[in-house]
Amino acid sequence: MMVAGCDVGALTAKAVIMRDRTILGSEIVRARASAVQSALGVMQTLLDRLGLTFDELDYAVSTGYGRNVIPFVQANVSEISCHGRGAHWLVPSIRTIIDGGGQDCKAIKVDEEGRLVDFRMNLKCAAGTGRALEIMAETLGVEVSELGPLSLQATDPVVLRKPCCILTQVDIWNLVFDGRNRADIAAGINDITARQIMHLVRDVGAEEEMAVTGGIAKNAGLIACLERILETHFVRFPEDPQIVGAIGAALFAADKAADLSGRP
Repeated sequence: MMVAGCDVGALTAKAVIMRDRTILGSEIVRARASAVQSALGVMQTLLDRLGLTFDELDYAVSTGYGRNVIPFVQANVSEISCHGRGAHWLVPSIRTIIDGGGQDCKAIKVDEEGRLVDFRMNLKCAAGTGRALEIMAETLGVEVSELGPLSLQATDPVVLRKPCCILTQVDIWNLVFDGRNRADIAAGINDITARQIMHLVRDVGAEEEMAVTGGIAKNAGLIACLERILETHFVRFPEDPQIVGAIGAALFAADKAADLSGRP
């Protein structure tokens, strides 16, 4: 059976296609003006690359903030469940997942079957999210993808203390104006972001083993800060951590397709 998972986030859209629970391909694109455009764009790109059409998909499931409006799916599942399911499928020993998305950050706990046990989410502030990192990187004058490598060059990291990314942005402006080393500022950005995420993880009652999904997983400096603060070493995925939610959605699609066909 051919199934698809589509994860439409605030900053990116991700798609995964599976055949008999084996990944055939995946795609990540920058989010467009609407969730529908983002979903259609990423899925069509992936289908074209694999030489497939929508009609060949037996079932599709959407997830992410735009999951309720995607026209080509038969069902939608919350991103919390999808990230938990996808992470556990990739590495069955995982029990705690940090999902750093564009507009929110979550700490998720799953059981030995990958089922959701509990979660915490930052509901009141963008701190700890991909968008907050983008804002602070823009203020520093670098691409968000440069934050990780740049921060690892720091020799005297700055200490940022504001609880809000907008207030932190002002501090970054002042530090840049004062001529502080950009690597040291980048290290401070990753450190304060890690400390904000830390509270979610400790509140959910983290259990080993732990992993990070979403775009923030590609920030090596932030991962290093989180590992130091949480006194752990994160499991690395065999697939791109940014597509874990789409993988989970595809697995739920496989379940649905199997139920409909009577096949295991």
